[in-house]
Amino acid sequence: MGKQPEAGLENHVSGQSNKPLTAPAHALPWTTVAEELKTNTDIGLTGNETKSRLEEYGKNELGETGGVNPGKIMLRQIANAMTLVLIMAMAVSFGIRSWIEGGVIAGVIGINIVVGFIQEFQAEKTMDSLRSLSSPTANVVRDKQNVQVSTTEVVPGDMVELKTGDTIPADVRLVEAVNFETDEALLTGESLPVRKVSEDTFEADTGPGDRLNVAYSSSTVTKGRAVGIVFATGMFTEIGTIAAALRKKDSKVRPVKRKPDGSAKPHRYLQAGTLTVTDAIGTFLGVNVGTPLQKKLSRLAVLLFWIAVICAIIVLAANEFLDRQEVIIYAVATGLSMIPAALVVVLTITMAAGTKRMVERHVIVRNLKSLEALGAVTDICSDKTGTLTQGKMVAKKAWIPAKGTYTIGETNEPFNPTKGAVSHTEKEPRNMTEGEEEKGSDYAELLRDNEALSDYLKVASLANLAHVHQTDEGEWNARGDPTEIAIQVFSTRFHVNRRDSVAGDNPNWKLLAEFPFDSDVKKMSVIYKNPHENKMYAFTKGAVERVITSCSTYVSDPE
Repeated sequence: MGKQPEAGLENHVSGQSNKPLTAPAHALPWTTVAEELKTNTDIGLTGNETKSRLEEYGKNELGETGGVNPGKIMLRQIANAMTLVLIMAMAVSFGIRSWIEGGVIAGVIGINIVVGFIQEFQAEKTMDSLRSLSSPTANVVRDKQNVQVSTTEVVPGDMVELKTGDTIPADVRLVEAVNFETDEALLTGESLPVRKVSEDTFEADTGPGDRLNVAYSSSTVTKGRAVGIVFATGMFTEIGTIAAALRKKDSKVRPVKRKPDGSAKPHRYLQAGTLTVTDAIGTFLGVNVGTPLQKKLSRLAVLLFWIAVICAIIVLAANEFLDRQEVIIYAVATGLSMIPAALVVVLTITMAAGTKRMVERHVIVRNLKSLEALGAVTDICSDKTGTLTQGKMVAKKAWIPAKGTYTIGETNEPFNPTKGAVSHTEKEPRNMTEGEEEKGSDYAELLRDNEALSDYLKVASLANLAHVHQTDEGEWNARGDPTEIAIQVFSTRFHVNRRDSVAGDNPNWKLLAEFPFDSDVKKMSVIYKNPHENKMYAFTKGAVERVITSCSTYVSDPE
């Protein structure tokens, strides 16, 4: 975070710059933003201006992460009531030379600590590596030159150039946008890319998801190109605001109850101090923090500890408090029998097994205790569509006039064309009812003597910028626009894939020209050459009304 003042961050308003503008950036024309940030959009910032602003605003980063701290991870495994009780029991056992009992308890403690430490350490290392995924460099205009700089050195007022595939380095007020779309799922939860504009302005209280003239830090460019002015960096960006909220910790000091005039009696200070100390002890033991199960276990540990002490005292009292070793061993053994030593290990191993299942679904569990909180969830209330989606789509139905509707069955792997059975019916989708389609059709059988479907798949595959492929490990991956990926996966189900069609020394198709989708034209077109026929073909997909008006002929149904 560098030198960014915390006071300024506390008073920061969403959409504002590090140093507030006359209004949020999305509510001002880009010319006004450039003027207030003292930026010349033609030549960019000078070297001296950049250095000065870097010193004033600090580096463009989301605070100090500190990396992985093994000491803190180890402390988290020990600092809970149940483990502390077991440690005391172990110490007492060794103190009275009960080596076997002490060794068993030590083994239980060791297993619990090792399993928990390994799991959380691996998760923290993974999270630490994920932090490096943000764009390491940015293309900016400085001193009339296009230069590439580290993302951390981007400052408010920098002119940045963005293109497909870039990760946006900071919050940017767009100056120019050509077919420009960004993926903001990380910020807003919307699964579809958002199309951006540069000339429009919006009300000051417009939400982040509706500020179409702003590109946000950490979002990615899925289509087009743009030029913009950086107006917020580091913790002053929208993603920085979220990071600050997640890191914010409530004060651990209890406030003093005061009278309306602000005064307070001495006993109020004593009360606040006592409650603060009590809270600190409760937090350390875990009896007032964590999930309901964690609190219950911590309270159970404290209760069992005192019951164990009472049982030991009763045994000693029954033997007239004789200090013979066998009496002490008997008293301690009676007390320790009240403590379920294996409970901690059972819980930890159970959570670790759950973590393993989560990892198989590509979920990183940083804290084993969070699994219990997740398991206790009964309802999730989401305020908008897209928040809980993966940003992936599946083409469920394809309708070919005069041929019918092709339907794909249920699948939980959107990129895998081998999952989900295909079925066919001659009806249109609007006339279909659930479960009406025929079952168990074969892809090869559907393609046999079906020129209409073959042509449909050819266009779906070639007039498409998405890439769908299988890795050496057998996993299916895809990149591109979610809608185009879904269409490409659909055609790949029939073994018609753009990647295979254009690859190799002797490809079936050679790409000559590409015309990306445009909101005005509402279609995208590509021109390919078939080397075997020595002919050129144009393939188009888009809005029905635009595609039909572009056609001079049509293919009639041979039947």
